Amino acid sequence: MSTALWLLFIQGVMGAFDTLYYHEWRARLPARVPGARPELLLHAARDFFYALLFGTLPWLAWHGAWAGVLGLIIAVEILITLADFVVEDTVRRPLGGVFPGERCTHALMGILYGAVLAHLVPEVLAWARLPTGLVVSPAPIPEPLRLALGLMAAGVFGSGVRDLYAALQLPRGGWPWPAEAASPPGQGAGS
Repeated sequence: MSTALWLLFIQGVMGAFDTLYYHEWRARLPARVPGARPELLLHAARDFFYALLFGTLPWLAWHGAWAGVLGLIIAVEILITLADFVVEDTVRRPLGGVFPGERCTHALMGILYGAVLAHLVPEVLAWARLPTGLVVSPAPIPEPLRLALGLMAAGVFGSGVRDLYAALQLPRGGWPWPAEAASPPGQGAGS
């Protein structure tokens, strides 16, 4: 389990970079609603699932039927990610497509997630054979890693709330990017 959590931490760092640099700074997705709504809704849903993973795996063991719930959460997250790969091509067409560096980041994150699952799935299968319950069972990891994963849970949850807020076109949902300035740096309407 500790290897899965270290890899999940790296996944979180890469995801934060992808979100802050590509989604927020370069594409300014929250300011591009309604065109970006489908992508933002997928991001929000995925963020909420990741918050569950970051927030529970360092502290809880998903025993019995709960292991099936965890497996379902992972499967749905994968389906959301696959849908996002398709939707973002349409949403990003006005920007000239998904940024090449972002595409590479997504590919590396997909490979890394496969490594997370290679280490997590055997643990989940072992949990499935135990009596059903969410059991407080801190993973054998250093406390700073446990704290970092907890902070990542809060951060990715906040990111999901932000994307959902923007997708619903609530007041100032595109903040700090005004809708009329949604073009990436150097690609404004007059460029």
